[in-house]
Amino acid sequence: MVSLFLSLILINRLYENQIRSYVQDNLIKNGKEIIESYIDSYPSHSEMLVKGIAAVSASNAVNIYGPDGKLLHSDVLTGNKYISLNDEAIEFVLKGGLYRNQNPHGPQSMIVGLPFQIGQEKFALFLAPSLGPFLKLVARFIQIALLLVMFFGSLFILVAAQFIVRPLKRLTSATRRMSKGDFRIEMRTKRKDEIGQLTRSFNAMAQELGTLERIRQQFVSNVSHEIQSPLTSIKGFTQALKHKKMDEASRLRLLGIIEEETERLSRLGEDLLQLSSLEYEHLQLNRQAYRLDEQLRKAVIALEPQWAPKEIRIALALEEIDVVADEDKLFQLWSNLLGNAIKFSETGGEIQLTAIRRGDTATVSVRDNGAGIPESEWDLIFRPFYKVDPSRARTVPGNGIGLSIVKRIVDLHHGDIRVASRPGEGTTFTVSFRTETSDEL
Repeated sequence: MVSLFLSLILINRLYENQIRSYVQDNLIKNGKEIIESYIDSYPSHSEMLVKGIAAVSASNAVNIYGPDGKLLHSDVLTGNKYISLNDEAIEFVLKGGLYRNQNPHGPQSMIVGLPFQIGQEKFALFLAPSLGPFLKLVARFIQIALLLVMFFGSLFILVAAQFIVRPLKRLTSATRRMSKGDFRIEMRTKRKDEIGQLTRSFNAMAQELGTLERIRQQFVSNVSHEIQSPLTSIKGFTQALKHKKMDEASRLRLLGIIEEETERLSRLGEDLLQLSSLEYEHLQLNRQAYRLDEQLRKAVIALEPQWAPKEIRIALALEEIDVVADEDKLFQLWSNLLGNAIKFSETGGEIQLTAIRRGDTATVSVRDNGAGIPESEWDLIFRPFYKVDPSRARTVPGNGIGLSIVKRIVDLHHGDIRVASRPGEGTTFTVSFRTETSDEL
């Protein structure tokens, strides 16, 4: 609305200036004809001259000033008694200047002045049009036209606003539903503009939030289950020890189970704390320079109590690689990947561990020949508590947090982790990250 109003003023001023310039140009043309007539008749027949002037410029007021600045002839046809001029304007024309009144307001805003000379005497001719009613009519026409433009423009803006506001209201209503936990929202649209793009983005966001909400609920359910399961075992075996008489071997067996369940609960708590600390936005890595290949060998040795009883063969192909990274966190990463491979490898299986360097990038691969992972679940395995085969998960130790920790550590090092697997043919995890140098710390 404001822009339309400003346009009204601007266009009105523009057309007013154009009309003024056009009228002044015509006045100058008429003035030159009057000057020729005046020179031919000067100084006799002055009354006939004035009538001739009226014939040449019947709609204009004409004033002629002599060398001393006094009015010699005047034929006022504008309805005014005289053309209002100041001494500066008369003197300016007598000195040879072409005068155009630049004042945009008033009935005599279009006055022009022309100099001319007869012998050694200088004269000034001033003309003013009798265009007051005409200009008012033109101004009124322009104003009416612009008011119509303003009216229809406002109407168009109102319609366009409804076209924009209605979907925005729908988005606002959908946002309120989402704030109450309802993510089953899909807003249909065929629009290709920004509103349509916003609607499609909103649908995608709602779908993603719905997925995250389901993951959250599953996470809470899994945490509750993982905590409740060992607690139930501990409670049951404690009651058995308390109320039943048993021999020493049975008692030790139950105490062993209680100890295992306690350790399982402790590991779950540690993993949850570690995952929570890794999710901290401002976590600072303790970067230091060390040999990556030596770290990988240490991880294999540390996990020997897990792979040795299953008679798993560990095949190493490690290049000498110097890196600058958080040594403790990367050790946890390799331990989780190797531990995962050991858990899902059959007795007598093989795990291949390779490390190569290409340019400033180190790549580590862990490959097993276990049960494998369906391709449809490759992106899901990095979610907390996600287990590929729930039925098998009951017989395989673990809480489903290990790969979530791995993914977060890789992200903190601005690296990349990929999985390649086929059911029955094993799984390969490949981690790549920049080796960096101590100068980059």
